[in-house]
Amino acid sequence: MFSILGEEAMYLDIAETFRKRITALAGEGEKEDKFRKLMSAADVQFRLNGQTEESDFMLTVPDSYTPEDIQLMADVILKALKDFGGPAVTVDKTEQQYRIIISNSHEPEIIGLRKTKGMSSMEVFKPIINGWAAPGRANPSLSRFYDD
Repeated sequence: MFSILGEEAMYLDIAETFRKRITALAGEGEKEDKFRKLMSAADVQFRLNGQTEESDFMLTVPDSYTPEDIQLMADVILKALKDFGGPAVTVDKTEQQYRIIISNSHEPEIIGLRKTKGMSSMEVFKPIINGWAAPGRANPSLSRFYDD
């Protein structure tokens, strides 16, 4: 069983447990209240690397967040983790390594429930295919490798 910031969680609930616990541990104050508001709009995902047993918490924030907003989130998270004092992630009472990544980068999803509109598999490869005939390609009339 996983334990996220002192609360037990099943694998499917880890991301939401992390959001709930980190906002609860944030403390009180104007900065922390803003953090809670910022976290409510962030998409929190959990990833586990089974080979290295590292856990990743990926916080994807809206494009409207400024660098100052992201820095505020990082500062409050670091303070909350330091104040917590215990291991952030444990599996069967064994402490695990983890990373928290805050990003506003949105990669297109080709398949799945959140498939990006217009990103069928052919759409993804169109720029590559178009690049084959783009300016800057070899000129056959100047090369001895092309027959006339």
